[in-house]
Amino acid sequence: MQRVAADPIDVLRSRTSAKWRSFPADVLPLPVAEMDYPLAEPIAEALHAAIRRSDTGYHSGSRHVADAFQGFAARRLGWDVDPAHVTCTADVSMGIVEVLRQVTSPGDGVVITPPIYPPFFDLVTEAGGRVVEVPMRGGIDDGWGLDLDGIEAAFASGAGAMVLCNPHNPLGWVPDRTTLEQLAEIAASFGATVVSDEVHGPLAQPESPYTPFLTVSDAAREIGVTVTSASKSFNIPGLKAALMLTASERGDRVRTGFPYEVEWRMAQFGAIASIAAFQEGGPWLDGVLASLDDNRRLLADLLADELPGVRYRMPQATYLAWLDLSALGWGDDPAAYALEHAKVALHRGPAFGASVGRGHARLNFACSPEVLSEAVTRLAKAASPAVE
Repeated sequence: MQRVAADPIDVLRSRTSAKWRSFPADVLPLPVAEMDYPLAEPIAEALHAAIRRSDTGYHSGSRHVADAFQGFAARRLGWDVDPAHVTCTADVSMGIVEVLRQVTSPGDGVVITPPIYPPFFDLVTEAGGRVVEVPMRGGIDDGWGLDLDGIEAAFASGAGAMVLCNPHNPLGWVPDRTTLEQLAEIAASFGATVVSDEVHGPLAQPESPYTPFLTVSDAAREIGVTVTSASKSFNIPGLKAALMLTASERGDRVRTGFPYEVEWRMAQFGAIASIAAFQEGGPWLDGVLASLDDNRRLLADLLADELPGVRYRMPQATYLAWLDLSALGWGDDPAAYALEHAKVALHRGPAFGASVGRGHARLNFACSPEVLSEAVTRLAKAASPAVE
């Protein structure tokens, strides 16, 4: 498999995105979920062609993106998507908020599963809901899973919806079909809605295939709404395009209830790039997956050699590593220590849930092996005075 190589560090530091503008030049920035790989050529060419023809007006609706995703989903994900059941918007977070506004009333409980992508806490409240935390079960040693009993108890206590992260950010855990079937049955028994964020789905490694929630059962199709995008898999989050998918009359009522402007928030360049990604980006994505596989294994080796006290379980998907740095004695927020003493920027663990994130941090390994190695070396040097 031909790997996709990361851009050189001098090229990366010329980028103006959040990852490369949020820290001084002597810091290795590994917190933000952006990849260091060059843009897939079909996407770049599609965008260049749009510029050449001055195609910078409003996008022409959801259908063209939905049609492209239909082919991608069938080829890569084993998912039969009906483009007529797709509405686009600007990004996954916006889609989650709009779905929650349709399926909950102000003050309703919404289940999330810490440690979890930090914006989930804010998305629930933005939609008018109340966060109900049901932490993940298990851990680094034995692996993770949903606390289905806890989720059922939350629904029984009145929570009206759940935001599922499939695959899970920051754990890189991929729920299996049986787990998703059980979740769907529990939600259906209470009439609750499962909003499934599946933006990292195409980044699952081959030995841990991702299962789209809407494919697992009639119950899932009845109570589920999936929100996804090409943004993470193809590194185009700044171009703003996402898809909201349903597979039942109930789900369609959610989509048709959106305010008119929800669909028109998708950007023209986001639509153009997404179509190119879904139609022609497969070989590039295969190369990225191979590079990420190399790096997740390299990280395990580097930690074992240089920071054996740090606990890490190789993710099944995504390019994000959840690290338990507690043994280093760097406090509840070890990312702060790492930034000050190692000049390595990590994502703060407590932001993923105060009860489960203390002593942890998230690291983005979608970078070159050299950058990853340098980051671990810096962390190890910073740890040496603190570890006997």
